Amino acid sequence: MADEKRPGKIVIISGFSGVGKGTVVKKLLQDFGHYVLSVSMTTRKPREGEKDGVNYYFVTNEKFENMIVEDGFLEHAGYADHYYGTPKDFVIRNTREGKNVILEIEVQGAMQIKEKYPDAVLIFITTPSAREMAKRLIGRKTETHDQILRRFKRAIEEAEHMKDYDFIVINDKIEDCAREVNRIVEKNEGGVRYDPQYKKEFISDLLEIIKKHTE
Repeated sequence: MADEKRPGKIVIISGFSGVGKGTVVKKLLQDFGHYVLSVSMTTRKPREGEKDGVNYYFVTNEKFENMIVEDGFLEHAGYADHYYGTPKDFVIRNTREGKNVILEIEVQGAMQIKEKYPDAVLIFITTPSAREMAKRLIGRKTETHDQILRRFKRAIEEAEHMKDYDFIVINDKIEDCAREVNRIVEKNEGGVRYDPQYKKEFISDLLEIIKKHTE
């Protein structure tokens, strides 16, 4: 009888807006052959250059809510006035085939996954400082001033959940960050420990940035 394939892992990638999560995931998929990306579903409109089925599945509120009723999501959450969710079938099928499935999702969804799938690997990506995060987010030039302020305020809430993740990785250089994430998944080691002082300084600096942008 042939040996069954070893199941793949569910790999959760979360982090503040602007830290480069998407770029890190793209590098991970490019450099390592045993990952697949779960494409999330959302009710928000596509940003310039985004493609349906590649960046997200862009659907209506009605379609999304029907899938909730049909238990079609691994997790789902409301964020910035829109729904986001992870379609269940793709993740289950690929982990059974031995592939590591990356879910790039928000904190709320990650906590749902952690409760349902305790073996999932939860990784929180951040920047060396809040000022660097703000610089990257503003530099994207994809959102209005008010939307950016909402993301800053959301980051303060997200910072409180850093302690709930298995690993924290600082994205200073994309290549190094991707290698570190792969080492965590493969060897269950790497990253940095949760540091309450880092969180305290991050929130303090972010409050100053918010004040500056609301004056």
